[in-house]
Amino acid sequence: MKIKLLILGLCSLTAMAQNYPIVHPKVGETVTSSDGNMSITLVDKIQHYRSDRSGTLDPDIDSPKSANIHPDGTKFYINSLEGCKTMAYDMRTHRKLKTISHRFTEADSALFSKPSGLFPFRFYKERLNTFNGKPVEGAFSHGGRYLWVPFYRRTFDINAQEPSAMAIIDTRVDSTVLVMETGPLPKMVCASHDGKYMVVSHWGDNTVGLIDISSDNPRDWKYLRYYEIDKKLILNFSLTQPVDRDQSDGWLLRGTVFTPDDKYLLVGCMGNSGGVAVIDMTTHEYLGRMQGMRANVRHLVIRDGWLYLSINRTGYVQRIRLDTFLEAARKMENHLGHVDGWEECKVANGARTIELTPDGRYVFAACNMESCICVVDTRTMTMIGKIAADSFPVGLDVSADGETVITTSQGRSNGGGNAVDIFRVERADDPLSIE
Repeated sequence: MKIKLLILGLCSLTAMAQNYPIVHPKVGETVTSSDGNMSITLVDKIQHYRSDRSGTLDPDIDSPKSANIHPDGTKFYINSLEGCKTMAYDMRTHRKLKTISHRFTEADSALFSKPSGLFPFRFYKERLNTFNGKPVEGAFSHGGRYLWVPFYRRTFDINAQEPSAMAIIDTRVDSTVLVMETGPLPKMVCASHDGKYMVVSHWGDNTVGLIDISSDNPRDWKYLRYYEIDKKLILNFSLTQPVDRDQSDGWLLRGTVFTPDDKYLLVGCMGNSGGVAVIDMTTHEYLGRMQGMRANVRHLVIRDGWLYLSINRTGYVQRIRLDTFLEAARKMENHLGHVDGWEECKVANGARTIELTPDGRYVFAACNMESCICVVDTRTMTMIGKIAADSFPVGLDVSADGETVITTSQGRSNGGGNAVDIFRVERADDPLSIE
């Protein structure tokens, strides 16, 4: 069985970042895994760093932040952070199908849902729904019918300290059908398995919003509440001078995932040694933060009874039995707990988004600092290969049929930016036969 990896990375021609060189792998480069089971070949690119290569040029690629493959495998979406756009591409041909603009004017007022009252504005009072939205992550709901895209900030809010927003895209027509408010600086969105809830994690103030999406009509969706992870932050930054919101006193909420039974919500805390926050979704009680893993947790995935983490700064993939983790979480005192028994694999520095192949055999990790995609064999938790990606990869997605993986990379002022790398992966084994 062949698996095509669609890997999207950001490139730059001359800059350096974190003392690592800028990387531009050439089409045709191939890597074979150390176990001999997998070969990965770069077969195509979509990019916005070489205007003289018109066959691969797409000016809408402007610091792409994340990628989402539609569940039916026919197309994928790229969130262009600085371009304030989401683009849809055909999975087979890589041809762009639609560009969805996140530039809102008074003429778009009918798209906005009624404010919930949970996220009041403090500094700005006028033209709140006239802005450009900077799309960050994405998640599907209703069987792929809708794609949820939160905005890092509304562009008039220079320090992302006021409520932001998120677009809900109808994937049948690839148009925005609703815009909902969020808390400050949203990052991850995640739908419950039973289709009842959508949650959005707010990097900006230590909160997680809970939305009732049980109706098939988007106009019926509504916020129910928000959860505080220890303590909601009170933000009071300048209205005229920008500050670095990637550095904060908060827990910097990131990876967010429901357990398979939807009884618990787990949220990664990138700040300091924040660990993983745990919310009981039956009682809507915040249980606390679990520690014991390495610091700087970035992304979370649950698969086949395991909880997987990416550790960003030092570059690790860690995992633990989900039952072991939850048993310890239920015993937390004073909102703090500890769990031992983590298995780990050193990958490359800057491990960002991770995803598994559908059979659970391999983990793919987008490693930002070293501009590569690392592959981990979950049977042994060892790295069995890596391939260069255009600098600097950050996001990643795997298709439901196992034939496509997509990673993206965000641009930097001192390097990186603006490329889509398309890789084909061939496996010698039959993924359906893996135990």
